[in-house]
Amino acid sequence: MTCTTISRNRQQRPPLRAVPAGERVFDLRLEHGLLAPAAARHQARPVLAAWGLDEEQLYDALLVISELVTNAVTHALPPVVLHLHAAADDSRQVQVHVSDGGPQPTPGTWAATRPADEHGRGTGIVSALTDHAGTDSDTEGLIDHWADLTAA
Repeated sequence: MTCTTISRNRQQRPPLRAVPAGERVFDLRLEHGLLAPAAARHQARPVLAAWGLDEEQLYDALLVISELVTNAVTHALPPVVLHLHAAADDSRQVQVHVSDGGPQPTPGTWAATRPADEHGRGTGIVSALTDHAGTDSDTEGLIDHWADLTAA
């Protein structure tokens, strides 16, 4: 497995682990298409609100979700799956993962036909709103793009 980490603190992200009792998990398989980012936001909003995020935290988390899902649909093969995780303790940490089927052999038509100033800012947005972000890949070609947010 390979891991690329983008972090303001330059810390390596801990590996995924089994979910202990009391921790909150939400998984959503998305259609690989233009409506996937909106569907992800629509389904994630009530879940994150139930987990106690306020409106500002919700906005940041939904923007991160939207950027990661948009990148998966634009640049990667299916499947696209959204995974959300929050600890049972009071750490207020929310993890967002978007898994995809790896890079498309040719660029997606939307990105290829748009001027450079209309795309390419997603990584910067995710980095600005999160504590840590990065990408993991496995030997089967699946890619996991992740971001950790502190819901203060």
